[in-house]
Amino acid sequence: MNFLAHIYLSGNNDNLIIGNFIADFVRGNKYKHLPQEIQHGIFLHRQIDTFTDNHKIVRTSKRRLHERYGHYDGIIIDILYDHFLAKNWNHYTSISLEEKEQSFLTLMQQHINILPEKVIAILPYMKTQKWLTAYANLKGIEKALIGMNKRTKNKSQMHLAIEDLKIHYKELETDFTNFFKDLSVFSEEIIRSF
Repeated sequence: MNFLAHIYLSGNNDNLIIGNFIADFVRGNKYKHLPQEIQHGIFLHRQIDTFTDNHKIVRTSKRRLHERYGHYDGIIIDILYDHFLAKNWNHYTSISLEEKEQSFLTLMQQHINILPEKVIAILPYMKTQKWLTAYANLKGIEKALIGMNKRTKNKSQMHLAIEDLKIHYKELETDFTNFFKDLSVFSEEIIRSF
C-alpha cells in the first residue's frame, strides 16, 4: 500500500501514523532510538507490506497490468489502490480527506526533529502539491506515476500505467475494495497486539 493507506490504517494514534509513514525511509533496525509506539508503527507498516505482497487479490491486480513493468508492478498497484481509497474516502471515515491531509501534515511538522531526512525533504512537496487529496483523481495519480518513473530514471515505465488503470478501472476498483476489507481487519489485529 502507498502513503494514504498506511496513514489510514494507523487509526487515530499519532505515533503509529508517524512510524507507519516513515517506515520506508528507515533501513533495517535503525529506529530503536525512537519512542516505542513509533517503532510499532514501523512494524505495522512492514506487516502491511508483507500481507499485501502475498495476498491473492493483489496478485490478481498485478496480472491486470501490462508485463512491461516487471518487478515495479507492486509499486504501481500500491499507487492505484491509494487512488481508490482516496476516491472512496467517505466510505471509510467521516473525516474529510482534506482534513486528514491537513492534520497529517501538521503532525509531521510537530515531529520534524525525529523524522528521517528523506521524509523532511518530501514534506514540502506533499503540502504544496496536495499529494494525498490529489490521489482521488486520475490527473493526480498520473502525476504520481510520472514522478515515480522519473525516480527510477525511466526504467519502470510507470508513467504508462495510467492507461492500464483506465482499461481495467472497474476490475481494479473491485480488487481494491475486496482486498482492503481483509487488510483493514489484519491491521486492526496487529494494532491490538501491541
